[in-house]
Amino acid sequence: MATLSHWLQSLADFLVFTVLGMPEGPWYTETVHYFIIGFTQITLLLIIVSYLMGAITSYISLEKIGSSLEKSKRRGVGNIFAALFGAITPFCSCTSVPLFVGMMQSRVPLGIALSFLITSPLVNEIAVAIFWASFGWKVTVIYILSGVLLGVIGGLLLDVLGFDQYVADWVQKLAYKETATDENNITIGHRISAIHKEAASTVVNLIPYVLIGMVVGAFIHGYVPASLFEQYISDNSLFAVPTAVVIGIPLYIDAVSVLPIIVSLVGKGVPLGTAIAFMMGTIGLSLPEGLLLKKVMKKELIIGFFTTIGIGMILLGYFFNLVL
Repeated sequence: MATLSHWLQSLADFLVFTVLGMPEGPWYTETVHYFIIGFTQITLLLIIVSYLMGAITSYISLEKIGSSLEKSKRRGVGNIFAALFGAITPFCSCTSVPLFVGMMQSRVPLGIALSFLITSPLVNEIAVAIFWASFGWKVTVIYILSGVLLGVIGGLLLDVLGFDQYVADWVQKLAYKETATDENNITIGHRISAIHKEAASTVVNLIPYVLIGMVVGAFIHGYVPASLFEQYISDNSLFAVPTAVVIGIPLYIDAVSVLPIIVSLVGKGVPLGTAIAFMMGTIGLSLPEGLLLKKVMKKELIIGFFTTIGIGMILLGYFFNLVL
């Protein structure tokens, strides 16, 4: 992942500064630079995950996967595994969406897939290392456990409330499509063709929303400085924590980039819980993610997802302020 990031950084530098000849410094240069990196990264991930999940589901019985995960769902074991899997994957809120679609395609129950989608951007191994160096191992462990717990509880709650009916129709058709073909009679050529057809359909459906989401995210990243919002969460009022979560959502900053801001906020006297709530809002929920999710979720599920996770982040912010 580090190699890919370095390659994308070099590509963006070449296109922006050499090909386009844009000057360093202005917000519009930062916007274009950020867009090239983000859009290329998400598109590559979308293609890789779509084909990978297509290959897996081509060789593994969807009926067995669905049956196994339905049993895990009743015990909540699947949610725990999905949240832990999310914790070890280096994805942001937008790059987690293609893998979420892949899970739905493999008949993973919605609650389990959501547990991954919630935890993946919140717990990032690079960010954890920086978090550890800045705040110590105890705070880091509590943060990791809180992120995983939020993913487990959030996924279970949305599943229990029946939000699975609000997954986009085209995703549901992908998820529960059965094959009547005898597995023993499927040729390699036919299998590759089927994998390509299904993966291409997923990519085509999502790419326009990736484009729109990254345009919005890049504009906010380049034009709106994060420091602009510091004044709104610098007080110790009761509303500081929910305010921190709400204003963090439009910023769309990855976990590594937001940590220096968190350290700065704490250094200025902002309570750690409020600063962490702001961090969760920026990396766990985002406006571009909402636009991308609009293609795979109906509005009821998007509203339920953002509301549930937002409330969870606010409660965790208050919790951190009480215990740290």
